[in-house]
Amino acid sequence: MSVVADESRYAALAERYRPIFARIAEGATARERDRRLPFDEIELLRAEGFGAVAIPVASGGAGATVVELFRLLIELGEADSNLPQLLRAHVSAVEGWVSRPHDPRREVWLARVVDGALLGNATSERSSAGVGAFNTRVRRTSDGLRLDGAKHYSTGSLFADWIWVAALDDDDKQVSVIVNARADGVDRRDDWDGFGQRVTGSGTTTFANVAVDPADLTPIVAAPTHTTAFLQLVLLAALVGVGRAALRDAVGFVRTRTRVYSQGLADQAADDPLVQQVVGRIAGLVYAAEATTLAAARVVQAAHEAVASDAPDAADHVRLAELAAVQAQSTVTDAVLTATTSLFEVGGASATSEARRLDRHWRNARTLSSHNPVVYQQRAVGAELLRGDGLLYSWHIGEGRRER
Repeated sequence: MSVVADESRYAALAERYRPIFARIAEGATARERDRRLPFDEIELLRAEGFGAVAIPVASGGAGATVVELFRLLIELGEADSNLPQLLRAHVSAVEGWVSRPHDPRREVWLARVVDGALLGNATSERSSAGVGAFNTRVRRTSDGLRLDGAKHYSTGSLFADWIWVAALDDDDKQVSVIVNARADGVDRRDDWDGFGQRVTGSGTTTFANVAVDPADLTPIVAAPTHTTAFLQLVLLAALVGVGRAALRDAVGFVRTRTRVYSQGLADQAADDPLVQQVVGRIAGLVYAAEATTLAAARVVQAAHEAVASDAPDAADHVRLAELAAVQAQSTVTDAVLTATTSLFEVGGASATSEARRLDRHWRNARTLSSHNPVVYQQRAVGAELLRGDGLLYSWHIGEGRRER
């Protein structure tokens, strides 16, 4: 497909959602200030079928490619960076089903998503479990499978209909289960206290004797997968969205600014070459971040296609996807953090007004960048290139040090 055809296809797809993105953007600052969770905004997206945007047309979705999905997530992130992150588990689950055509539950879950179902995440724990282990358990009982445990940083689960949970079974094997978010014994709390991404609903979720459908229990197999790269790119899409919002607000701030400095070079801030240079630098950083993220998305798209078709070189594509994602993370993180700091160089103390809340861009970027810390990703790239053994394809956290 030609570049022109690609752009025409994306424009038609994006046009469907841009009015909703605009409505979401209108209330973003107030939601951040008041810590109001975006339930209404999620319902707007649900009503327009955004959760099914990457599902094939034949299965009832909009048929967006991986690259098109990430372009949409970037636009959504510019409107409110909390939303791509809180949808991270959902879009990743959909990607898993779409890229695994032989999964026996694929059509069941795709149909639920087309009908409007959203999925959330419950993986990380703040417990005494070691790295790669969980205190959360799925038990065999006389009444069937039952789930017990507590999860933290369960992003998106407050908005979800179903929750994807990582646990151990009776044989101490890692498994994933999907449970109804409103089932008896599920308790979702909004107790996330991070200084950024405040309304992602990344709080605590507890499970007490929750019924589990055996059909929705899947062993976790430690093997290379392009899903890790996909998950990382969702965070990068949100980061790029932060950068685009910072650029938008920098331009808006300068255009309305009437006061200038005695050291300035023009009677209007917008005419001052130094201010123009700062805005231009921010624009360049954001452009680089977006271009890098979409370049990595194209590599993940290739891995998606190879995995879905059982291509003989699928493993090679998966490796390249992971490598692209971790390299992109390093570049995008630096670019957006610099851009969101440079934003304050376009004005004086008035730029720090609580009413403007321009600091939210840096806080959101810093919070997003704290996931899967860059220092470990950079080391992984170096080890991969030097020794061929650096890529992990999965992340775990816990007490103690995992032996390798």
